[in-house]
Parts: sequence; structure tokens; C-alpha cells
Amino acid sequence: MYFLSWVVVGLITGWLTGKLVREGGYGPIVNIVMGVAGAVAGGFVARLASSPNYRGLAYTTFAAILGAAIVTGINAYATGRKRYA
Repeated sequence: MYFLSWVVVGLITGWLTGKLVREGGYGPIVNIVMGVAGAVAGGFVARLASSPNYRGLAYTTFAAILGAAIVTGINAYATGRKRYA
């Protein structure tokens, strides 16, 4: 259940983060893949770092959103794309 929610969050976050940046880059497919990778990594780390009594879906989904945004954003800035002002 968690993994599926992280993948869905990664798809959405990767796509949205790709819309926030412009000029160059690898395109929407890479943004989505990077979003999914970041979401799965963020969700997994949050699940490992949380206490055994508190591993809620909302907590790990929030961490997945942060992970996806960070990974996609780093990819965008590394390839020279800029945010809208």
C-alpha cells in the first residue's frame, strides 16, 4: 500500500516540479522518473526513520513528496533549467 502511494505521489510531484522549471533539461518523462525515484527513496527513509508505533500513510506520503521535489529540483538545476520568478 505504501509503495503504490509513493509511486503515485512521485508521478504527480515529478510532473508538477517539471512544470515549475523551464529552459532545457531532459523533458517530462525524466521529471516523472526522477519524481518516482525521489518519492520511493523519501518514503522508504521516512518509514525506516519513524518509530515502530507511528508509520502512518500520511507521514510517509509527505516524506515522499519532499523526496520527489528535491530529486526533481536537483535534476532541473543541474541541467541548467531555471524557475519562474
